[in-house]
Amino acid sequence: MKPKKAQKETQALSRAVGRALRRAAKVARKTARMHNTPICVWKDGKVVLIKP
Repeated sequence: MKPKKAQKETQALSRAVGRALRRAAKVARKTARMHNTPICVWKDGKVVLIKP
């Protein structure tokens, strides 16, 4: 495999992973709103519960 091809494949995979994570976060927020449960986020080095 050529280095440029490997680099392009890695970049494509990174973009796909980013899209998948954003989609998963959107679904998690929607589910939390439906069930009225807080969402855990990392803020200033601590885990914080936020109401949706």
